[in-house]
Amino acid sequence: MKSRRTSTTTVGVAIFLGVFIWMVAAAPRASAIPAFSRKYQTSCTTCHNNYPELNDFGEAFKKNGFKFPKDDELFVKEPPVLLGAKAQREAFPKAVYPGEIPGNIPLGFRYSGNFNYNSKQPFAVGYLPRTDLFVPNTFTLIAAGAFGPNISFWIDNDISAGGSNGAAGLGDGYLKVNDLGRYIGLPKDTLNLRVGQFELDLPFTQARSINLTGYDVYDQASVALVNPNCTAPALGSTPPCTTNNPFVFGVPQRGIEIGGYPNDGNFNWSIALVNGNNDNGAARNSKDIYIRVAQRLNLERDPEVRKEVQAAGPTGPRDHTSIRFGAFYYYGRNALNINQSLFPGIGTLGTVREPFYRAGGDVRLKYRKLELYGLGMYGHDQNLIPDVTATAFVATTPVTFTGGFAQANYWFYPWLIGLMRYDWVTSPTDFQNGASKQTTRSRFSPGFQLLVRANIKATFEYQRRWEQPVPGTAPAQFFRGNGFISGIDYAF
Repeated sequence: MKSRRTSTTTVGVAIFLGVFIWMVAAAPRASAIPAFSRKYQTSCTTCHNNYPELNDFGEAFKKNGFKFPKDDELFVKEPPVLLGAKAQREAFPKAVYPGEIPGNIPLGFRYSGNFNYNSKQPFAVGYLPRTDLFVPNTFTLIAAGAFGPNISFWIDNDISAGGSNGAAGLGDGYLKVNDLGRYIGLPKDTLNLRVGQFELDLPFTQARSINLTGYDVYDQASVALVNPNCTAPALGSTPPCTTNNPFVFGVPQRGIEIGGYPNDGNFNWSIALVNGNNDNGAARNSKDIYIRVAQRLNLERDPEVRKEVQAAGPTGPRDHTSIRFGAFYYYGRNALNINQSLFPGIGTLGTVREPFYRAGGDVRLKYRKLELYGLGMYGHDQNLIPDVTATAFVATTPVTFTGGFAQANYWFYPWLIGLMRYDWVTSPTDFQNGASKQTTRSRFSPGFQLLVRANIKATFEYQRRWEQPVPGTAPAQFFRGNGFISGIDYAF
């Protein structure tokens, strides 16, 4: 006989699912998110199959400076305000070149909040409640638009993060100039310029990801190992190796980027020169460089369909069947101003520079309702130790890691999407520093998402994490910090 508690739980789950199914079934055709939906009087599903991820049309819209890739002026419902007359264009450079600003202030807001259910934590780890009924995630202001045919802008700022304005701040804030190559006869959009603070041209965005949690390899930092190889006996202590690199792949950077996607946009390239100190101020005079190239192969059989920005299906627009391959490389020199008082036997060395790089490749397949994609990356940081006899710092075992992720998304219905993701990071240094039971930290994250409306989404994700050590146990004991996250996300 079932207990009263079991019966009550079953009824509760049934009611919960029933409410969600009714909400989705009753959803009308929505006109969605802020600035661009208002400007063109269109649904956010025009550019997003599952916001904030862009579909093929959304990618073309973004690449075209936040304008429709064809006949933009015919679709605009809120005409821009012209800043000058046509005669000024003809009189340039003896007059200020005319431009335009959006007809209305192009502001939108996005809010997300989560419900957390955590696995039981060992007492030595510290008290963590099993459930948190509602965790404010972010409340974000978004402004984007065009200042004319070839200049666009984007600004997003987390007004609050984690509640009570904790750790909020600017995400991306940049100005972009499209199609500079036209002045020297290059094909359309072969050469573009972007300046400001922006997410690198990553194979898969983390700033505007559909996932509730970030990619582990994007969040990987390089920190040195404390071990006998880093010992300087004359100092009477065991100082760490010097590597302490603040760079994190998935965080916005401050810099300048040139790039392009000539002709049909299937080939993409970019080169960025950045501070390399994430979204903080410069910490050194030298700058880092990031390079990315990618090629998409359109696999549609019909040659006419391949030429269209977005393919047409029986239920409306859909993405092209395609496969994309890409590669990326990041190089920098981490500068360390060593405190000489810690190394009195070495003398004055000034700034110590440790070269580092990140390199990898990626692939993405779109086929009807299925999307498969993944990325692999290798990280390498030069590592130095103090050598008293040589009165210098010398190279030792580098700090390295490999990692990546693989993800599958499937649209059961346009409003119901299933997700499965696998993350892994293999770091011998982190393992020896006690981050996990195995050299490789891995995580499985199955989930599903419901578009209750075109601009309202319910999300669900379970995380099975790697085994991490329980502090102070001998012999060492381990536990998994598994958890379940659900949330609501909406934009207006």
